[in-house]
Amino acid sequence: MEPTPKRSSVDLIFISPSERRLRAGWRILLQVIMMGVFLCIVSFPVLWFGPGKSQTWLMLYSTLAECFAITVSIIYARRFFDKRSFVSLGFLINKRAMIDIVSGIVIAFLMMGLLFVFGIAAKWILIDGFAWQADGLFNSLIQSLIWLAIFIMVAWQEELFSRGYLLQNLKDGINLFWAVLISSLVFALLHVFNPGANWVSALGIFLAGLFLAFGYLMTKQLWLPIGLHLGWNLFEGVIFGFPVSGLNTYALIRIHVSGSPLWTGGPFGPEAGLVIIPGLLLGTLLVYIYAKYLRGENG
Repeated sequence: MEPTPKRSSVDLIFISPSERRLRAGWRILLQVIMMGVFLCIVSFPVLWFGPGKSQTWLMLYSTLAECFAITVSIIYARRFFDKRSFVSLGFLINKRAMIDIVSGIVIAFLMMGLLFVFGIAAKWILIDGFAWQADGLFNSLIQSLIWLAIFIMVAWQEELFSRGYLLQNLKDGINLFWAVLISSLVFALLHVFNPGANWVSALGIFLAGLFLAFGYLMTKQLWLPIGLHLGWNLFEGVIFGFPVSGLNTYALIRIHVSGSPLWTGGPFGPEAGLVIIPGLLLGTLLVYIYAKYLRGENG
């Protein structure tokens, strides 16, 4: 038996002990740096043409820029740093992929619907009217479609980074438990500069990160978390009229929220209130039932 070659100090610091590729921490760091460079480049038109544009236009373009930077940097990092395929992050395309996405959207609808009904019953929510009454049916449809496009990109990029690249590389470098916790904590930190954010909202987003990670772990694919994330934002903001993590979106149902912000989340939205807990419990139960009993063989 040949002796195992002695590893140099450089190898011990930079190279994974199991195979010839960078350690997980270096892979993540390089991906983040590359993502930041790409984002600076593609965000330049916002600085140049942005003044005077509507908030919706700025949100659409900035989200598109972020989506490009995150996606391209992870495609490159996955190929050259991770030595893995992009599909292996959880993008297997089969008959379950679309079912996962649609199921995630439906589960999110039930979660947000529960919060809306609960708020109505508790008299925290008063319906002021509907978008088409003030803006007309056509304009309401166009605005809703724009925000749908924004939320599709948000769901894709945040799940690709948080439950995709970050969680899975941390799992390779440390273990699954810490990978879920750290990736969910980073997910919460990414929202701390949103309008109205505080420690309660950070806790709520952290719990949401754990919930979305659960969707990934139950299916080993990112399609279900993407559907959950898309449905969460869409129904929370565009349909039921809540703020979405501090952001005011176009809302089809115009509501006025009163009551203690500790319960309702105040201007940040339900993620900053205790009301999010029953929603997350319901969502977790539905994800478990779907993945365990309804998704099909090897679900």
